[in-house]
Amino acid sequence: MKRYEKFADDIAELIRSGVLGPGQRVPSVRYASQTYGVSPSTVFQAYYLLERRGLIRARPRSGYFVNTHAPSPFSEPAVSAHVHESTEVDVSELVFSVLDSIKDPQTVPFGSAFPSPMLFPLQRLARSLASASREMDPRMVVTDMSPGNPQLRRQIALRYMVGGLMLPMEELLITNGALEALNLCLQAVTEPGDLVAIEAPAFYACLQVLERLKLKAVEIPVHPRDGIDLQALAQTLERYPIKACWCMTSFQNPMGATMPEAKKQALVELLRGHQVPLIEDDVYAELYYGQQAPKPAKAFDTEGLVMHCGSFAKSLAPGYRVGWVAAGRYAQKIERLKLMTSLCASMPAQAAIADYLQHGGYDRHLRKLRYALEEQQSAMLAAIGRYFPPQTRVSQPAGGYFLWLELPEQTDSLKLFQMALAQGISIAPGPIFSPTQRFRNCIRLNYGSPWDEAAEKAMETLGRIVRSF
Repeated sequence: MKRYEKFADDIAELIRSGVLGPGQRVPSVRYASQTYGVSPSTVFQAYYLLERRGLIRARPRSGYFVNTHAPSPFSEPAVSAHVHESTEVDVSELVFSVLDSIKDPQTVPFGSAFPSPMLFPLQRLARSLASASREMDPRMVVTDMSPGNPQLRRQIALRYMVGGLMLPMEELLITNGALEALNLCLQAVTEPGDLVAIEAPAFYACLQVLERLKLKAVEIPVHPRDGIDLQALAQTLERYPIKACWCMTSFQNPMGATMPEAKKQALVELLRGHQVPLIEDDVYAELYYGQQAPKPAKAFDTEGLVMHCGSFAKSLAPGYRVGWVAAGRYAQKIERLKLMTSLCASMPAQAAIADYLQHGGYDRHLRKLRYALEEQQSAMLAAIGRYFPPQTRVSQPAGGYFLWLELPEQTDSLKLFQMALAQGISIAPGPIFSPTQRFRNCIRLNYGSPWDEAAEKAMETLGRIVRSF
């Protein structure tokens, strides 16, 4: 057997066993050449052979992908039960213990909420920061305090426009990261004791915000592929005086679900019928793997009821703490709340990102970032297939950098967290994603760091621990 035929058979086995699932990118020619120790021409010959077999196909300027008819070995995680009651939130101690676990740089950061800083153009951003700081008009520190740097707001509005959504700049407010935007949105439409509809599972920062503001959560189940259960949400809206709905409509954290456009439109219409505002947490919007960005629910908003929150922390500038909200009818109220709390986001940071968006090649960076994340997802899925029990259920999102794993029923993810940490591996256990601390046998894994030998060994160790339960 020739070398390219052997390599093609190895890739074919990964596809047949489902380690490489339908629609997933196969390793790039360069990556495969370096990783498997074969020449680029050998990889090309192997991929041409796999194309002829109908297992993969090429996309122009994007690489090779598994054909959509290929089987996947992983079942989807189950949809959680709909709990028909409100819950006071008290998860912070548990969350803080997880956050503490990723501070040690020697720990494998599968439990982190961020991708690796090594994936971002930090040196180019630093040049933008130096340039923008030198040229910044000192009067801007006062005049642009809120709603924020006009050049940055203009660049954000342009990105909305390219995506087919025309927004007036008056609706945009720059914040200290998306988390402040989400906090301000909730404060604008709720009072302590009010009920908020949230996803189940939900990002733990959402739970902490509700806890701090003394709001009660009503959990709505999330499907691992297409998002929040609209029927369960409709029942909740009929039964309870819901004051707001907080939802991640694309690449939901932790499950990775993305609502189809028709479902996003139905979500907006359902909430409009009850005059309940939607707080759309869309911080992963730029991290899609396909050819086109998913539309936000904000695109279907006709009454200003959707507050769309975004950030550059996950796609460009971690640590700069620059986010925004397109606040609809609540823009003025949120701006005043911002002035009453933190006044403004960092002026130099805003100016730096505005400069980078205009001159730094943001879209070129995003293409590289998406490609890296998709390859890292494939590597983690392959490792799960090798090391974890066959009953493991895994989400397979089309963007972002998280996988949600439903492990065998006897697994206790809180014990798993402690056992893994003792081996230098951080994970995010399922209970931190629920105010009722459900999802005991689930974990979230972050594949946002370049895949290396340490990551592979960590997955082998983690799989061995899971099998010990």
